[in-house]
Amino acid sequence: MAPRASLDPGAVAALRRVAYFRRLPLAELEVLARRCRPRVLKRGEHAFEAGDACPGLLVIAEGAIEMRQVSPRGREQVLHAEGAGATLGEAPLFDGGGYVASAVAIEPTRLLLVPRDAVLALCRRQPAVALSMLEAMARRVRRFAALVEDLAFRQVTERLARHIEAAVAAAGLSCAPGAMLDLGLTQEQLAARLGTVRELVSRAFRQLERSGALKRTRSRVVIRDPERLAEIARGGAPA
Repeated sequence: MAPRASLDPGAVAALRRVAYFRRLPLAELEVLARRCRPRVLKRGEHAFEAGDACPGLLVIAEGAIEMRQVSPRGREQVLHAEGAGATLGEAPLFDGGGYVASAVAIEPTRLLLVPRDAVLALCRRQPAVALSMLEAMARRVRRFAALVEDLAFRQVTERLARHIEAAVAAAGLSCAPGAMLDLGLTQEQLAARLGTVRELVSRAFRQLERSGALKRTRSRVVIRDPERLAEIARGGAPA
């Protein structure tokens, strides 16, 4: 009989942070934790590439990952970013295909791989886990639909205004005159999130500044007129 895998308490704690697994009995978490394979990534290192086979569910124990697609000419589009407690690879885990995008660590990151057979067996034993995963995938589909809508129908300045509003809300700030936000992104990184190029991001910032909506210094933004910013975010033309 093969020796039983040792139990890593850190793996149990990381799994418990995942919404799918949070309500599982400790015994089930320990079964999963014994099957987990850890992996450590440096900033800029890939967890996987688009098209790679999916061996299981990846859990982000620490750090952060961006999901990116790259055009044949090298232009990047960031699909979404995830931090500790998030998971990657649900779609290929269930359909057996390859990953739909590449996963890149944007800071030092520790991952846990839960093998595909262990996840599927858990879903059969615990249908609530399968339903929770379906809900998460449905939310992600809605986010992708919103991204497609932005890319297809919204001008870059409108996308940028929407991004700034969302970043202010995510930081727990009030979008009021004088509110200060550090976007923490270069213009090239911001362009990858907005589905455009650096030059158009720079032009969009200038338009927002001329409109009086904000003032920018490198990655730092000061909100001057939140109503004007909201108007542009809804499709109003900048001055």
